[in-house]
Amino acid sequence: MQVAIIGAGPLGRWLGLAAARAGYTVLLEDVMPANLHHAQEYLRQQLGPTALPAVKFALTIEEAVREADLAIDCVPDELESKLEIFCLLDRMAPPRTIFVTPTMKLSIADLASCTYRADKCVALAVNVRQLAGEPLNKGEGQGSGQEILLRTPPLVTAETVALVRNFWTSVGFAPKFEADLA
Repeated sequence: MQVAIIGAGPLGRWLGLAAARAGYTVLLEDVMPANLHHAQEYLRQQLGPTALPAVKFALTIEEAVREADLAIDCVPDELESKLEIFCLLDRMAPPRTIFVTPTMKLSIADLASCTYRADKCVALAVNVRQLAGEPLNKGEGQGSGQEILLRTPPLVTAETVALVRNFWTSVGFAPKFEADLA
């Protein structure tokens, strides 16, 4: 499975490392070249040169999501930023791509309704600063079984929930789902 991570700041780097260690192919994108450079150095230190090929660095969102099965955005938790990224992802990603967005305050039902894939959107309802602060030790579950809450819009499919559950479980978390009715 290929995971696109949009935003290579602390959360994006952390997610890239977690996904790579779980065996996923990762494409990490950021509009700021300096963030990509920092991410590349961080991942090189954490993964070593032999594992680093599991992570690729994209210069555009289109390049990052072209073959993605799962796209996770790490943009600020503000309505305008989330709407902009959802519109871009919806236009550029293949129809099968599932979107996951970290948000504590926005409705995933509302965000999903602005796409042509309202059945393939999920919100990660967790403090992302806390999540990115989790240690990622080799050989142990990255999240150490910590429960995370995922909110789904009314039209979400069982396939979407299964893929998202499998992803978060494989990086060491215990996903819990609840419906977001807006």
